[in-house]
Amino acid sequence: MNNKIPIKLDNQLCFSVYSTSLAITQLYKPLLESIGLTYTQYLIMLIMWEQDGLSLKNVASRLGQQSGALTPVIKRLESDGLLKRIRDPLDERMLCMQLTDKGQQLQSQAQHVHDCIIEQCGINLTEITELKNKLDLFRAKLPTHIDF
Repeated sequence: MNNKIPIKLDNQLCFSVYSTSLAITQLYKPLLESIGLTYTQYLIMLIMWEQDGLSLKNVASRLGQQSGALTPVIKRLESDGLLKRIRDPLDERMLCMQLTDKGQQLQSQAQHVHDCIIEQCGINLTEITELKNKLDLFRAKLPTHIDF
């Protein structure tokens, strides 16, 4: 008996996750544009609102990214006056970020974005939380690399 699932696009978990991610990002796009942020900038600002003064390395780690990939985004946030980059006085190699007053004030507008997204999801808050928790558990189980 063959228990293998046929290799079709609609049978792929990766496609379900990918297409859902695209749909969510598109839902965020006009809301974020109204407050002057891209999706990646929004994710960085969420981290900074949680804990100001983090290093670029810590922010990159939270997002599962390389620091170099975020540098242009961080520079743009700085040029927009939302944060400033500072060198750690104890370790000049460490680049930290600090929210400006403008960056802190943007958080209330971002709360509106968050509330709109929750409203548009079409499922209740309990279901959203359960789905998010299942995705977090799934992501934690994924290997960081595959050996062939």
